Amino acid sequence: MLGVDATPNVVERGRRYTDDEALSERVTFHLADVCDTGLPDASADFVWGEDAWCYVVDKAKLIREAAHLVRRGGTVAFTDWVEGPNGLTDDEAERFMRFMKFPNVESIEGYGALLVENGCTVAVAEDTGRFAPHVDLYLQMLDMQLTSDALRIIGYDMDLMQAMAGEMQFMQGLAHAGKVAQGLFVARKK
Repeated sequence: MLGVDATPNVVERGRRYTDDEALSERVTFHLADVCDTGLPDASADFVWGEDAWCYVVDKAKLIREAAHLVRRGGTVAFTDWVEGPNGLTDDEAERFMRFMKFPNVESIEGYGALLVENGCTVAVAEDTGRFAPHVDLYLQMLDMQLTSDALRIIGYDMDLMQAMAGEMQFMQGLAHAGKVAQGLFVARKK
């Protein structure tokens, strides 16, 4: 397995973890832009991502690279935070993306179309239904169990803690209103 990330810190952490678990012979890491990995065409049986492609600016280029990397008959599978079926207003999108540091968000239909445009047959493109319950759980854990950990991370800044809690509650409202979701995608390269 080969992991790709553009952040040296993340790549180094991955290498340490695989060393610690004695998996270095089976898992390697490549420091590169996921939209332009420099890896050979058709060099992977599958390309996989988990809730991270929302940070990528050019989703079309990302999907093109994923389809480029996977062999004919191979799989592109990922989850990502997407605009939900009820859509975001411009103000909601701007506030959500500013808080999450996302450059943009794609929709389920948009990702599906990008996969098709890049020679894939889409088997699954759907809302997992997990986003709103997970935001609820995160807020509950933060309130009941992780408060001191969160405060320590942000230097015990109570004003920042309150501001972040407000943004998380805003995101919770978006999730429950069907405006933000987690999409699941599975496609095969033709």
